[in-house]
Amino acid sequence: MNYIGNINNMNDRVILHSDLNNFYASCECLNSPHLKQVPLVVIGDPRDRHGIVLAKNYPAKALNIKTGMVLWQAKQICPNIIVKIADFEKYLNFSRIVRKVYERYTDFIEPFGIDEAWLDVSFSKIFGSGQEIADKIRENIKKEIGLTASIGVSYNKIFAKLGSDMKKPDATTVITYEDFKRKIWSLPVESLLYVGKATTLKVKKLGIETIGDLANFDVNFLEQKLGVWGVTLKHFANGLDNSPVKKMGQLEVIKSVGNSLTAPKDLKTIDDIHALLIILAESVSARIYKYKLGKAKTLQLWIRDTNLISFSRQAKFAFATNNSIDFVNLSLNLFKNNYKFEFPVRSLGINVSNFDTAFQQITFFDQDEEKKFKLDRTIDYIREKHGHDSIFKAQVMLSDKLVSLNVETDHTIHPLSFFK
Repeated sequence: MNYIGNINNMNDRVILHSDLNNFYASCECLNSPHLKQVPLVVIGDPRDRHGIVLAKNYPAKALNIKTGMVLWQAKQICPNIIVKIADFEKYLNFSRIVRKVYERYTDFIEPFGIDEAWLDVSFSKIFGSGQEIADKIRENIKKEIGLTASIGVSYNKIFAKLGSDMKKPDATTVITYEDFKRKIWSLPVESLLYVGKATTLKVKKLGIETIGDLANFDVNFLEQKLGVWGVTLKHFANGLDNSPVKKMGQLEVIKSVGNSLTAPKDLKTIDDIHALLIILAESVSARIYKYKLGKAKTLQLWIRDTNLISFSRQAKFAFATNNSIDFVNLSLNLFKNNYKFEFPVRSLGINVSNFDTAFQQITFFDQDEEKKFKLDRTIDYIREKHGHDSIFKAQVMLSDKLVSLNVETDHTIHPLSFFK
């Protein structure tokens, strides 16, 4: 992927990664500053999730209360803990306000979830060095909004992200090409972005404990054990990441389209699964049409259960398609063949790829395809004119909780792919 700009040496780039500290909990404390001094957790709807801890403030963290705990477990540690129900509309609004601060310094801004973003300030020297810009951003966010951020400064996105994790809260950490080995190679390998739980277990079986171990591991053996992704991680550990920070509104060749959603309740029945897949499939179909991508040949289904264990399955369509009904049918079939409901489902995702953009004439035998296409586009039109919640299919209406989902604001799309 080529960098957009006039930087001749990729090591001369100045990339920031901004991470808003304890974002959900911090937002809840803005109107009640005294809550910063007492243990507080933010949870999902306790009627549906049994009060899973989504976020906590620093006093709660100091008591060893962890994200993912059930509320009763947190209360065993701290009986008088303050509990707030998650308000995602509020959090999205603060995320947009913070973005306005970023825009003062660059228009190369790439979100990484609701509370994190990369910024390329290579061409923003009028505002100072990377560290000076980071410090100014932190100060602006704190004074104007009341939130704090930790910001990493480096010459690539991977190390900038690592830097923002190294000092919390409200700190700037600089990792340069000259000192990255000294600063990060001794850190646990799981500190590196995209080294998740499953990958950590795999590399530790190979004797890789630190980022430095990964950086110096035999590349051929690593590829043999982990495939091309293992080689990519070794490159990251050595600072070999030249991926650009996307410019706001920048369009690029789209090779896949996908959405994932965490449901507002645990999904325990195939009817619930069916309903959420409809919501996802309609969103994916609408985006394919919007960007004129043609028809997809492949679909991938991602599933995460209530134990936060996730996996994916992939299949090809009998014929390339861009309609939501086909997306639902194939993904539902994948689900039924691969998930036995040993535990309820928390999140689902659909990703389609391998687009065929060639013009395809509809024949007499394709009347069903034309009807499906017109149905999807009619739904798109109604939602654009009257709002997302103006129309739903009957299967979705059966669940009042799922009807409340707005895939335009509640969905999650990770930078590489949520299937990695």
